[in-house]
Amino acid sequence: MRQTWTFHTAGQLLFGPSACQQLGEVAARLGSRRVLVVTDPILLRAGLVEQVHAPLSEAGVRVEIFSGGEPEPSLHAAEACIASARAFHPDAVLGLGGGSNMDLAKIAATILSHGGTPRDYVGDDRVPGPLLPLLCLPTTAGTGSEVSAASVLTDTENHIKVGILSNYLRPRVAIVDPLLTVSCPPSVTADSGIDALTHAIEAYTAVDNATFPLPAGERTVYQGRHPMGDLLAEKAITLIGRFLRRAVSDGKDLEAREGMALAATLAGMAFSNVGVAVVHALEYPVGGATHCSHGAGNGLLLPYVMRFNLPMRRREMATIAHLLGENIVGISEHEAAEQAIEAVEKLRRDIGIPARLRDLGVQPEQLRLFAEKAAGIKRILRVNPRPVTVDDLEGILQAAY
Repeated sequence: MRQTWTFHTAGQLLFGPSACQQLGEVAARLGSRRVLVVTDPILLRAGLVEQVHAPLSEAGVRVEIFSGGEPEPSLHAAEACIASARAFHPDAVLGLGGGSNMDLAKIAATILSHGGTPRDYVGDDRVPGPLLPLLCLPTTAGTGSEVSAASVLTDTENHIKVGILSNYLRPRVAIVDPLLTVSCPPSVTADSGIDALTHAIEAYTAVDNATFPLPAGERTVYQGRHPMGDLLAEKAITLIGRFLRRAVSDGKDLEAREGMALAATLAGMAFSNVGVAVVHALEYPVGGATHCSHGAGNGLLLPYVMRFNLPMRRREMATIAHLLGENIVGISEHEAAEQAIEAVEKLRRDIGIPARLRDLGVQPEQLRLFAEKAAGIKRILRVNPRPVTVDDLEGILQAAY
Protein backbone atom coordinates (compact mmCIF):
# COMPACT_ATOMS: atom_id res chain seq x y z
CA MET A 1 0.00 0.00 0.00
CA ARG A 2 1.33 3.45 -0.89
CA GLN A 3 2.16 5.76 1.96
CA THR A 4 0.93 9.32 2.23
CA TRP A 5 3.58 11.89 1.36
CA THR A 6 3.80 15.50 2.47
CA PHE A 7 5.50 18.62 1.16
CA HIS A 8 7.15 21.44 3.11
CA THR A 9 9.08 24.50 2.01
CA ALA A 10 9.75 28.09 3.11
CA GLY A 11 6.70 29.97 4.37
CA GLN A 12 7.01 32.43 1.47
CA LEU A 13 9.22 32.51 -1.62
CA LEU A 14 10.00 35.88 -3.20
CA PHE A 15 11.88 35.37 -6.48
CA GLY A 16 13.22 37.74 -9.11
CA PRO A 17 15.79 40.41 -9.99
CA SER A 18 15.99 43.11 -7.28
CA ALA A 19 13.74 41.07 -4.97
CA CYS A 20 16.00 42.02 -2.04
CA GLN A 21 14.74 45.60 -2.31
CA GLN A 22 11.48 44.36 -0.81
CA LEU A 23 13.18 43.40 2.46
CA GLY A 24 11.75 46.40 4.29
CA GLU A 25 8.20 45.36 3.38
CA VAL A 26 8.93 41.78 4.42
CA ALA A 27 10.27 42.88 7.80
CA ALA A 28 7.24 45.12 8.33
CA ARG A 29 4.85 42.23 7.65
CA LEU A 30 6.71 40.10 10.18
CA GLY A 31 6.73 42.92 12.74
CA SER A 32 10.54 42.74 12.93
CA ARG A 33 12.39 45.76 14.34
CA ARG A 34 15.80 44.20 15.16
CA VAL A 35 17.39 41.95 12.55
CA LEU A 36 20.66 40.08 12.88
CA VAL A 37 22.29 39.60 9.46
CA VAL A 38 24.54 36.53 9.33
CA THR A 39 27.13 36.82 6.57
CA ASP A 40 30.89 36.69 5.90
CA PRO A 41 33.80 39.08 5.25
CA ILE A 42 33.83 38.47 1.48
CA LEU A 43 30.22 39.57 1.03
CA LEU A 44 30.82 42.52 3.33
CA ARG A 45 33.70 43.72 1.13
CA ALA A 46 31.74 43.02 -2.07
CA GLY A 47 28.96 45.40 -0.98
CA LEU A 48 26.22 42.76 -0.92
CA VAL A 49 25.57 43.32 2.78
CA GLU A 50 24.76 46.97 2.05
CA GLN A 51 22.13 45.87 -0.49
CA VAL A 52 20.35 44.10 2.37
CA HIS A 53 21.10 46.70 5.05
CA ALA A 54 19.72 49.65 3.06
CA PRO A 55 16.09 48.52 2.56
CA LEU A 56 15.90 47.36 6.17
CA SER A 57 17.28 50.65 7.53
CA GLU A 58 14.91 52.64 5.33
CA ALA A 59 12.04 50.71 6.91
CA GLY A 60 13.24 51.70 10.39
CA VAL A 61 14.71 48.32 11.24
CA ARG A 62 17.82 48.20 13.41
CA VAL A 63 20.43 45.92 11.84
CA GLU A 64 23.37 44.12 13.45
CA ILE A 65 25.93 42.40 11.22
CA PHE A 66 27.65 39.14 12.15
CA SER A 67 30.32 38.68 9.50
CA GLY A 68 32.10 35.65 10.96
CA GLY A 69 30.72 33.19 8.45
CA GLU A 70 33.17 30.76 6.90
CA PRO A 71 33.11 28.04 4.22
CA GLU A 72 31.81 24.74 5.59
CA PRO A 73 31.19 26.42 8.97
CA SER A 74 32.52 24.82 12.12
CA LEU A 75 30.72 24.35 15.41
CA HIS A 76 33.08 27.06 16.72
CA ALA A 77 31.76 29.52 14.11
CA ALA A 78 28.23 28.58 15.16
CA GLU A 79 29.04 29.37 18.79
CA ALA A 80 30.46 32.77 17.78
CA CYS A 81 27.32 33.55 15.78
CA ILE A 82 25.11 32.51 18.68
CA ALA A 83 27.07 34.74 21.07
CA SER A 84 26.61 37.71 18.73
CA ALA A 85 22.89 36.97 18.48
CA ARG A 86 22.45 36.73 22.24
CA ALA A 87 24.17 40.08 22.72
CA PHE A 88 21.95 41.82 20.17
CA HIS A 89 18.57 40.26 21.08
CA PRO A 90 17.16 40.23 17.53
CA ASP A 91 13.52 39.54 16.75
CA ALA A 92 14.50 38.05 13.37
CA VAL A 93 17.61 36.43 11.87
CA LEU A 94 18.62 36.86 8.23
CA GLY A 95 21.09 34.52 6.52
CA LEU A 96 22.89 36.16 3.59
CA GLY A 97 25.30 34.18 1.45
CA GLY A 98 25.83 30.60 0.45
CA GLY A 99 24.52 27.64 2.36
CA SER A 100 27.21 28.07 4.99
CA ASN A 101 25.91 31.44 6.17
CA MET A 102 22.31 30.30 6.00
CA ASP A 103 23.23 27.25 8.09
CA LEU A 104 24.70 29.54 10.75
CA ALA A 105 21.58 31.72 10.70
CA LYS A 106 19.43 28.63 11.19
CA ILE A 107 21.34 27.33 14.19
CA ALA A 108 21.47 30.83 15.74
CA ALA A 109 17.68 31.14 15.40
CA THR A 110 17.30 27.67 16.91
CA ILE A 111 19.41 28.43 19.99
CA LEU A 112 17.79 31.85 20.50
CA SER A 113 14.40 30.16 20.46
CA HIS A 114 15.10 26.98 22.43
CA GLY A 115 18.45 27.32 24.22
CA GLY A 116 21.15 24.67 24.52
CA THR A 117 24.09 24.15 22.16
CA PRO A 118 24.29 23.15 18.50
CA ARG A 119 25.25 19.58 19.42
CA ASP A 120 21.91 19.19 21.23
CA TYR A 121 20.09 19.33 17.89
CA VAL A 122 22.35 17.18 15.69
CA GLY A 123 20.29 14.50 13.99
CA ASP A 124 16.74 14.23 12.76
CA ASP A 125 13.73 16.08 14.17
CA ARG A 126 15.27 17.27 17.46
CA VAL A 127 14.20 20.92 17.27
CA PRO A 128 11.19 21.08 19.62
CA GLY A 129 9.18 23.89 18.04
CA PRO A 130 9.00 27.00 15.82
CA LEU A 131 11.85 29.53 15.64
CA LEU A 132 11.79 33.30 15.70
CA PRO A 133 11.40 34.61 12.12
CA LEU A 134 14.19 33.37 9.86
CA LEU A 135 14.85 34.96 6.46
CA CYS A 136 17.32 33.61 3.90
CA LEU A 137 18.85 35.30 0.86
CA PRO A 138 21.23 33.16 -1.20
CA THR A 139 24.15 34.77 -3.02
CA THR A 140 25.07 31.49 -4.73
CA ALA A 141 22.90 29.14 -6.77
CA GLY A 142 23.43 25.75 -5.24
CA THR A 143 22.57 24.69 -1.73
CA GLY A 144 18.84 25.37 -1.70
CA SER A 145 19.24 26.25 1.98
CA GLU A 146 16.75 29.08 1.53
CA VAL A 147 13.97 26.48 1.39
CA SER A 148 15.52 23.49 3.15
CA ALA A 149 15.10 21.92 6.58
CA ALA A 150 18.79 21.40 7.27
CA SER A 151 21.75 23.09 8.90
CA VAL A 152 25.11 21.41 8.23
CA LEU A 153 28.11 22.19 10.43
CA THR A 154 31.64 20.80 10.61
CA ASP A 155 32.74 18.97 13.75
CA THR A 156 36.45 19.81 13.50
CA GLU A 157 37.33 17.59 16.46
CA ASN A 158 35.99 14.48 14.75
CA HIS A 159 36.69 15.60 11.16
CA ILE A 160 33.13 15.10 9.92
CA LYS A 161 30.17 17.23 8.97
CA VAL A 162 27.05 16.92 11.10
CA GLY A 163 23.50 17.67 10.07
CA ILE A 164 20.61 19.18 11.99
CA LEU A 165 17.30 18.38 10.27
CA SER A 166 13.91 19.75 11.21
CA ASN A 167 11.02 21.27 9.31
CA TYR A 168 11.18 24.08 11.86
CA LEU A 169 14.47 25.14 10.20
CA ARG A 170 12.71 26.10 6.98
CA PRO A 171 12.88 29.90 6.65
CA ARG A 172 9.77 31.98 7.17
CA VAL A 173 10.71 33.90 4.01
CA ALA A 174 13.13 32.94 1.21
CA ILE A 175 14.18 35.85 -0.99
CA VAL A 176 15.95 34.70 -4.16
CA ASP A 177 17.41 37.61 -6.09
CA PRO A 178 19.49 36.37 -9.05
CA LEU A 179 21.33 39.73 -9.19
CA LEU A 180 22.99 38.84 -5.86
CA THR A 181 24.75 35.94 -7.61
CA VAL A 182 26.35 38.02 -10.38
CA SER A 183 29.52 38.68 -8.34
CA CYS A 184 29.91 34.98 -7.51
CA PRO A 185 33.32 33.82 -8.86
CA PRO A 186 33.47 31.07 -11.51
CA SER A 187 34.81 28.43 -9.11
CA VAL A 188 32.06 29.08 -6.57
CA THR A 189 29.46 29.18 -9.34
CA ALA A 190 30.70 25.77 -10.52
CA ASP A 191 30.80 24.22 -7.04
CA SER A 192 27.37 25.49 -6.07
CA GLY A 193 25.83 24.59 -9.43
CA ILE A 194 27.02 20.98 -9.34
CA ASP A 195 25.73 20.85 -5.75
CA ALA A 196 22.26 21.76 -7.02
CA LEU A 197 22.52 19.06 -9.68
CA THR A 198 23.47 16.52 -7.01
CA HIS A 199 20.43 17.51 -4.96
CA ALA A 200 18.13 17.10 -7.95
CA ILE A 201 19.56 13.78 -9.10
CA GLU A 202 19.62 12.24 -5.63
CA ALA A 203 16.01 13.29 -5.10
CA TYR A 204 14.97 11.98 -8.53
CA THR A 205 16.64 8.59 -8.02
CA ALA A 206 15.77 8.13 -4.32
CA VAL A 207 14.02 5.13 -2.80
CA ASP A 208 10.28 5.23 -3.45
CA ASN A 209 8.09 6.81 -0.81
CA ALA A 210 6.01 3.61 -0.62
CA THR A 211 9.04 1.55 0.41
CA PHE A 212 10.95 4.17 2.42
CA PRO A 213 12.61 2.11 5.17
CA LEU A 214 11.90 4.27 8.22
CA PRO A 215 12.21 2.25 11.43
CA ALA A 216 9.20 2.20 13.72
CA GLY A 217 9.19 5.02 16.23
CA GLU A 218 11.63 7.22 14.27
CA ARG A 219 10.74 10.55 12.67
CA THR A 220 12.48 12.27 9.79
CA VAL A 221 12.07 15.18 7.40
CA TYR A 222 12.96 12.89 4.49
CA GLN A 223 10.36 10.53 3.05
CA GLY A 224 11.60 9.11 -0.24
CA ARG A 225 10.65 9.82 -3.81
CA HIS A 226 7.19 11.19 -4.63
CA PRO A 227 5.49 13.02 -7.54
CA MET A 228 6.07 16.56 -6.23
CA GLY A 229 9.77 15.86 -5.78
CA ASP A 230 9.99 14.41 -9.28
CA LEU A 231 8.36 17.48 -10.80
CA LEU A 232 10.76 19.86 -9.07
CA ALA A 233 13.86 17.74 -9.71
CA GLU A 234 13.10 17.34 -13.41
CA LYS A 235 12.82 21.09 -13.93
CA ALA A 236 15.98 21.72 -11.89
CA ILE A 237 18.01 19.20 -13.92
CA THR A 238 16.78 20.74 -17.17
CA LEU A 239 17.73 24.26 -16.08
CA ILE A 240 21.17 23.17 -14.87
CA GLY A 241 21.90 21.36 -18.12
CA ARG A 242 20.96 24.51 -20.00
CA PHE A 243 22.55 27.22 -17.87
CA LEU A 244 25.37 26.01 -15.59
CA ARG A 245 28.15 26.13 -18.18
CA ARG A 246 26.99 29.60 -19.24
CA ALA A 247 26.91 30.93 -15.67
CA VAL A 248 30.44 29.65 -15.04
CA SER A 249 31.88 31.05 -18.28
CA ASP A 250 30.15 34.45 -18.04
CA GLY A 251 29.02 35.60 -14.62
CA LYS A 252 27.19 38.58 -16.14
CA ASP A 253 24.92 36.35 -18.22
CA LEU A 254 21.72 37.33 -16.41
CA GLU A 255 19.55 34.73 -18.12
CA ALA A 256 21.94 32.00 -16.96
CA ARG A 257 22.12 33.47 -13.45
CA GLU A 258 18.34 33.55 -13.17
CA GLY A 259 18.02 30.03 -14.54
CA MET A 260 20.55 28.68 -12.04
CA ALA A 261 18.98 30.59 -9.14
CA LEU A 262 15.63 28.98 -9.95
CA ALA A 263 17.23 25.55 -10.44
CA ALA A 264 18.92 25.68 -7.05
CA THR A 265 15.70 26.64 -5.28
CA LEU A 266 13.66 23.95 -7.05
CA ALA A 267 16.31 21.32 -6.30
CA GLY A 268 16.27 22.49 -2.67
CA MET A 269 12.52 22.00 -2.52
CA ALA A 270 12.92 18.50 -3.98
CA PHE A 271 15.74 17.10 -1.88
CA SER A 272 14.63 18.70 1.39
CA ASN A 273 11.42 16.65 1.20
CA VAL A 274 12.54 13.51 -0.61
CA GLY A 275 16.07 13.26 0.81
CA VAL A 276 19.68 13.01 -0.28
CA ALA A 277 21.60 9.76 -0.16
CA VAL A 278 25.00 8.13 -0.68
CA VAL A 279 26.69 11.08 -2.39
CA HIS A 280 26.09 13.23 0.67
CA ALA A 281 26.89 10.46 3.14
CA LEU A 282 30.31 10.01 1.52
CA GLU A 283 30.95 13.74 1.10
CA TYR A 284 30.55 14.44 4.83
CA PRO A 285 33.73 12.55 5.87
CA VAL A 286 35.59 13.45 2.66
CA GLY A 287 34.78 17.14 3.06
CA GLY A 288 35.48 17.05 6.79
CA ALA A 289 38.97 15.68 6.15
CA THR A 290 39.96 17.58 3.00
CA HIS A 291 38.09 20.86 3.57
CA CYS A 292 36.95 20.87 -0.05
CA SER A 293 33.74 22.75 -0.72
CA HIS A 294 30.57 20.73 -0.22
CA GLY A 295 29.64 21.26 -3.86
CA ALA A 296 33.00 20.14 -5.22
CA GLY A 297 32.92 17.02 -3.06
CA ASN A 298 29.40 16.18 -4.17
CA GLY A 299 30.15 16.84 -7.81
CA LEU A 300 33.24 14.64 -7.70
CA LEU A 301 31.35 11.72 -6.16
CA LEU A 302 28.06 12.04 -8.07
CA PRO A 303 28.83 9.97 -11.21
CA TYR A 304 30.39 7.15 -9.18
CA VAL A 305 27.28 6.88 -7.01
CA MET A 306 25.05 7.08 -10.10
CA ARG A 307 26.91 4.08 -11.51
CA PHE A 308 26.41 2.15 -8.25
CA ASN A 309 22.67 2.93 -8.30
CA LEU A 310 22.26 2.29 -12.04
CA PRO A 311 20.78 -1.24 -11.70
CA MET A 312 17.93 0.15 -9.58
CA ARG A 313 17.25 3.36 -11.53
CA ARG A 314 17.85 2.76 -15.26
CA ARG A 315 14.60 4.39 -16.36
CA GLU A 316 15.15 7.49 -14.22
CA MET A 317 18.75 7.87 -15.39
CA ALA A 318 17.68 7.54 -19.01
CA THR A 319 15.31 10.43 -18.36
CA ILE A 320 18.13 12.40 -16.71
CA ALA A 321 20.17 12.05 -19.90
CA HIS A 322 17.29 13.56 -21.87
CA LEU A 323 16.80 16.36 -19.31
CA LEU A 324 20.50 17.24 -19.57
CA GLY A 325 20.11 17.70 -23.31
CA GLU A 326 21.47 14.35 -24.53
CA ASN A 327 20.00 12.81 -27.68
CA ILE A 328 18.65 9.42 -26.61
CA VAL A 329 16.42 8.79 -29.62
CA GLY A 330 16.82 5.26 -30.97
CA ILE A 331 19.02 3.89 -28.17
CA SER A 332 18.16 1.46 -25.40
CA GLU A 333 17.19 2.46 -21.90
CA HIS A 334 20.47 1.07 -20.60
CA GLU A 335 22.50 3.03 -23.16
CA ALA A 336 20.59 6.21 -22.29
CA ALA A 337 21.23 5.63 -18.58
CA GLU A 338 24.95 5.26 -19.28
CA GLN A 339 24.75 8.47 -21.28
CA ALA A 340 23.38 10.27 -18.20
CA ILE A 341 26.49 9.35 -16.22
CA GLU A 342 28.73 10.43 -19.10
CA ALA A 343 26.83 13.73 -19.37
CA VAL A 344 27.42 14.45 -15.68
CA GLU A 345 31.11 13.58 -16.07
CA LYS A 346 31.40 15.91 -19.05
CA LEU A 347 29.62 18.74 -17.23
CA ARG A 348 31.86 18.23 -14.23
CA ARG A 349 34.94 18.40 -16.46
CA ASP A 350 33.72 21.45 -18.39
CA ILE A 351 33.22 23.52 -15.24
CA GLY A 352 36.42 22.43 -13.51
CA ILE A 353 35.20 20.09 -10.76
CA PRO A 354 37.89 17.56 -9.68
CA ALA A 355 37.33 14.03 -10.99
CA ARG A 356 39.35 12.00 -8.47
CA LEU A 357 39.66 11.89 -4.70
CA ARG A 358 43.44 11.93 -5.08
CA ASP A 359 43.01 15.42 -6.58
CA LEU A 360 41.75 16.54 -3.17
CA GLY A 361 44.78 15.07 -1.38
CA VAL A 362 43.00 11.94 -0.14
CA GLN A 363 45.31 9.01 0.67
CA PRO A 364 44.34 5.38 -0.09
CA GLU A 365 44.48 4.41 3.58
CA GLN A 366 41.75 6.95 4.37
CA LEU A 367 39.11 5.31 2.21
CA ARG A 368 38.02 2.63 4.69
CA LEU A 369 37.69 5.18 7.48
CA PHE A 370 35.58 7.43 5.24
CA ALA A 371 33.36 4.46 4.37
CA GLU A 372 32.92 3.54 8.04
CA LYS A 373 31.99 7.12 8.97
CA ALA A 374 29.53 7.35 6.08
CA ALA A 375 27.97 4.02 7.06
CA GLY A 376 26.89 5.57 10.34
CA ILE A 377 24.76 8.27 8.67
CA LYS A 378 21.63 6.12 8.51
CA ARG A 379 19.24 9.05 8.08
CA ILE A 380 20.42 9.63 4.52
CA LEU A 381 21.70 6.20 3.54
CA ARG A 382 18.15 4.86 3.84
CA VAL A 383 17.11 7.31 1.09
CA ASN A 384 19.34 5.48 -1.39
CA PRO A 385 17.46 3.29 -3.90
CA ARG A 386 20.00 0.47 -3.51
CA PRO A 387 20.88 -0.82 -0.01
CA VAL A 388 24.50 -0.11 0.79
CA THR A 389 27.11 -1.75 3.03
CA VAL A 390 30.42 -0.47 4.35
CA ASP A 391 32.16 -2.51 1.68
CA ASP A 392 29.93 -0.97 -1.01
CA LEU A 393 30.81 2.52 0.23
CA GLU A 394 34.51 1.69 0.19
CA GLY A 395 34.12 0.32 -3.34
CA ILE A 396 32.55 3.58 -4.53
CA LEU A 397 35.40 5.53 -2.94
CA GLN A 398 38.00 3.25 -4.54
CA ALA A 399 36.37 3.80 -7.93
CA ALA A 400 36.50 7.56 -7.28
CA TYR A 401 40.12 7.45 -6.12
